[in-house]
Amino acid sequence: MKRSRFSEEQIIAVLKEMEAGAKAADLSRKHGVSEATLYNWKSRYGGMDVSEARRLKALEDENAKLKKLLAESMLDVAALRELLFKKVVGPAAERAAVAHLQTVMDLSERRACQIVGADRTMVRYRSRRPPETELRTRLRDLANERRRFGYRRLFILLRNEGEASGVNRIYRLYREEGLSVRKRKARRRATGTRAPILDEARPNARWSIDFVHDQFACGRRFRILNLVDDVTRECLAAIPDTSISGRRVARELSTVIARRGRPGMIVSDHGTEFTSNTMLAWAEDHGIAWHFIAPGKPMQNGFCESFNGRMRDELLNETLFHGLKHARERIAEWVEDYNHRRPHSALGYSTPASYAARFPATNDRLRDMEKLRQSFVANPAPEGVQTAEALIPSG
Repeated sequence: MKRSRFSEEQIIAVLKEMEAGAKAADLSRKHGVSEATLYNWKSRYGGMDVSEARRLKALEDENAKLKKLLAESMLDVAALRELLFKKVVGPAAERAAVAHLQTVMDLSERRACQIVGADRTMVRYRSRRPPETELRTRLRDLANERRRFGYRRLFILLRNEGEASGVNRIYRLYREEGLSVRKRKARRRATGTRAPILDEARPNARWSIDFVHDQFACGRRFRILNLVDDVTRECLAAIPDTSISGRRVARELSTVIARRGRPGMIVSDHGTEFTSNTMLAWAEDHGIAWHFIAPGKPMQNGFCESFNGRMRDELLNETLFHGLKHARERIAEWVEDYNHRRPHSALGYSTPASYAARFPATNDRLRDMEKLRQSFVANPAPEGVQTAEALIPSG
């Protein structure tokens, strides 16, 4: 508000001269004001003395201050409403909130920072980090190649390529590039308890077997028989076909055993293929303990269920199969990648094949041990050697 050149005493004195009979034109020329100003003074202070005029002036100043405070509080409320649905946590969010208030409500930087509670030096700060263009490009390429991998597995892949950056830097670039994996909502949740691992951690201690279903581009459905080693997490077999019977399951298991060796136990659900007379006779002939999980408890077969989820998330949901031949080729490629290149979080982000190589008996040695075991079937086990029956689940 512009401050007047005349005090209340001077204005009252000029008005008394006007009341005494002086003409408005003479008074305006004498005091250097317009006649309109004189009449405004008369309408405002006419009939008042100096004390009353001072009191009126004080009330007007106080009223102006209250109006200003009310306007500022209303402005703060309106600004906070603009930020009502924005989560203002962290420097980046505070900078965005200040920029939003400056753009939408035309506020100054100082006022916007006061409302948000941000420091002006933080808002004005500009990062001096290098652009890291090559690392960003490689991270984006890996994320596009493996669209269902999070930043942890991408970090392992970059580390295997020789990248020296830490996981925090990779996570920052991962977020800045907007590479977050969209979570798919499951249609149902499995309940139950996870089956305990065997005390002796070695390959072929226990296998898990289960089916997973999908369909071709034409709409025809097919199924995949998955066989997983519970200790090394290796995929021992993934056989896709339009129909897989109990005899086919027995034949495929015999093929895997001839290549890898006999397991101590196989875990499955109560599917008709696994409970058929053919499978029961096959398990008895080969001397393999077959464990059926409790009905309605799929997590008792959690290792194979987890593998099925990874296959569906990374392969089946991402690929359109044109036929059975195409499905066999793509599934074989993915299994090869899963066993030898994909880092597994449960194995310390090493691949199943490299983890299995740490054990003294793998691949060819497993077959040699199996021959030795068969040669001593009729004899008691030597001292220090455990048989399949000695494998007891830990609580």
